[in-house]
Amino acid sequence: MKALIIGAAGMIGRKLTQRLARDGRLAGRAIAHAHLVDIVAPQPPANAAFPVALDAFDIAAPYVAPKLIAPRPDIIFLLASVVSGEAEADFDKGYAINLGGTHALFEAIRREQALSGGAYRPRLVFTSSIAVFGAPFPEKIGDEFIAAPLTSYGTQKAICDLLLADYSRRGFFDGIGLRLPTICVRPGAPNKAASGFFSGIIREPLAGKEAILPVGDEVRHWHASPRAAVEFLVRAAELDLALLGPRRSLNMPGVSVTVGEQIEALREIAGEKAVKLIRPQPDETIARIVAGWPRNLDPARARELGFRADATFSAIIEAYIEDELNG
Repeated sequence: MKALIIGAAGMIGRKLTQRLARDGRLAGRAIAHAHLVDIVAPQPPANAAFPVALDAFDIAAPYVAPKLIAPRPDIIFLLASVVSGEAEADFDKGYAINLGGTHALFEAIRREQALSGGAYRPRLVFTSSIAVFGAPFPEKIGDEFIAAPLTSYGTQKAICDLLLADYSRRGFFDGIGLRLPTICVRPGAPNKAASGFFSGIIREPLAGKEAILPVGDEVRHWHASPRAAVEFLVRAAELDLALLGPRRSLNMPGVSVTVGEQIEALREIAGEKAVKLIRPQPDETIARIVAGWPRNLDPARARELGFRADATFSAIIEAYIEDELNG
């Protein structure tokens, strides 16, 4: 099996790469080669039992998608995107990468299939987002809730969900879209995502640093850990996608908590000293964006298909401490 990971230098991409290097197999098949791609060259995984190629490409550049698909990878993980806050601030960049780059990749696969006489039909796992949903919300968003995004990022992901379903319906590839919760706690430096503070108010205090909280304690949101995100991707790679029917995008499981409940979980694990490092600093732009995001979901289809997430927000914090802070 040949694997292509686009967005491999990002947090989830790095963790997925480490998982594949550790296992050496995916969906019951040995990995023969992995191609890791991002806007900056990804780092090679340690102790991989298969060859790994590393490249730095902008997926919005017109020559890139055909180059990536020419070797005919068997499975493609499309993780790359401009994050929510940046996509809202830079309209052109968001559409060029999140929509243009994705569509170019889909088209490259379609053309490669034509060159193969119809024989080439890869599995494609696309990371979508719960940002495809917009307010007003029911108490829990079910699988029948309409996608009506209130941000450019959410709109770009919703369009890609539709393209994924249509290209899969036409048989150009076998695609599945994972509408991810906000992934928390994200390690490393903050990025430009509007949701970044959800991780920051946990990550920074655990490191003894001040964290800025731009919204009120009552804000409720839907979360999953990086561990869970990698498990979602691996499950999507092995799943019989005939079970999805024509609806190719799934709402992923997660944990619904308020910011206040996040802080209380931090208090229980790290004490009052950590909590005192959180400094409220209201930001109307962030508050407006977050107000248009889902707060709670009932992802029945995904659960029936074997996708699992963290049981509590405390479990999310504990996973971060184990994986990033050596326990």
